[in-house]
Amino acid sequence: MQIYLKNIRVVNPTQALDGIYNILINEGKIDYFGFSEINVSPEVKIIEGDDLVCAPGFFDMHVHFRDPGQTYKEDIHSGILAAANGGFTGVLCMPNTNPPIDNPTIVEYIKSKSQNAIVDVFPAAAITKNLRGESLTSMFSLHQAGVVMFTDDGHSVMNSEVMRRAFDYSATYDFLIAQHCEDVNLTENFAINEGVVSTKLGLKGYPAVAEEIILARDIMLAEYCGNRRYHAQHISTKGSVELIRKAKDKGLRVSCEVTPHHLTLDETSVEDFDSNFKMNPPLRTKSDIGALKKGLKEGVIDCIATDHAPHSSNEKDVEFEKAPNGVVGLETALGVVLTYLYHTGDLSLNKIVELMSINPRKILNLPLVVFKEGVEANMTIFSLNDEWIVDKQFFKSKSQNTPYDGYKLKGKPRFVINNNQFFVCNL
Repeated sequence: MQIYLKNIRVVNPTQALDGIYNILINEGKIDYFGFSEINVSPEVKIIEGDDLVCAPGFFDMHVHFRDPGQTYKEDIHSGILAAANGGFTGVLCMPNTNPPIDNPTIVEYIKSKSQNAIVDVFPAAAITKNLRGESLTSMFSLHQAGVVMFTDDGHSVMNSEVMRRAFDYSATYDFLIAQHCEDVNLTENFAINEGVVSTKLGLKGYPAVAEEIILARDIMLAEYCGNRRYHAQHISTKGSVELIRKAKDKGLRVSCEVTPHHLTLDETSVEDFDSNFKMNPPLRTKSDIGALKKGLKEGVIDCIATDHAPHSSNEKDVEFEKAPNGVVGLETALGVVLTYLYHTGDLSLNKIVELMSINPRKILNLPLVVFKEGVEANMTIFSLNDEWIVDKQFFKSKSQNTPYDGYKLKGKPRFVINNNQFFVCNL
């Protein structure tokens, strides 16, 4: 594989790069990186860089590939295709599979099915056995097998003593403990955010405080146990942003993520009872969205992650209250972020690259992607100005439960390069 990226804008804040470069890739490695144009042989694929940006391959640290156990929704192969089509070269799989990722055998299964793929697939493992919130998994064995984060995502570790033990156990090896923050005693049978809209529609609400209670407890436990590494998943409320802000101001090793849908859609989106707008945590208020955007700008929120959660149409096409929570997000994430955060002036391009490529790898202690001669090429190439209409029929995911079908977006992924492979995005 030989590819020449000609006069393309390269953005990589890690190297303080933001300018027009020429890049020759030969057999997966960068052969030339510089300002000068070079002559290449006729068999080399040339990509003209006009209106294109080349960034370190994007990384989504929150996806559900449903494999093993629910492969009719998604499997590792289709998940990889969806990730590549959305412009990602790396993902972190959540452990709420069936059986869950709570032992090295399942980790090896995921690694074997994703071996040599264009998208690097890393497994997160459960904090507790069978995601029951009772007894800890064998974290050391799981770490040795290749796990880079521990979470019961899909479930909240409600028992404070269990969570404390997880932090204590993580101390020796400095494991990353993550949490789906939800006090389930306050959210049982919820449908949407608790507030004016839930009252209007007569639906059971999920109060913001249910997220914030668990987040506050975990931050206190992480500090009490010796300033352990802690990551809050898909935060959605103004109060959560403030809790993270205060923790970071104290010097605690706390990080967090936010989804594109929580940054762009509010609770009024569910007024038509479309279950493709039903997720956990639910869509919040416009005030919460404002706080999340401010948190991104100020560095309180570390990264954007999709929480890609595929469900079949048969599961979603039921009464709103009975529909499962979750939306697919890999193939719309970049377009949504560019449309609603970059083109609005809320975030710079450098900041978006930090949020979607650099910071997820930093949080997970994975090597950062750099552009220089002799290194493996790991790149997301995208257009800032391509306008397109989201059509779920073009998705590579097995599932189509997107809230953005029919939305007009500006900016889209075009190509990804990784592991000596080249992928043309088609959306």
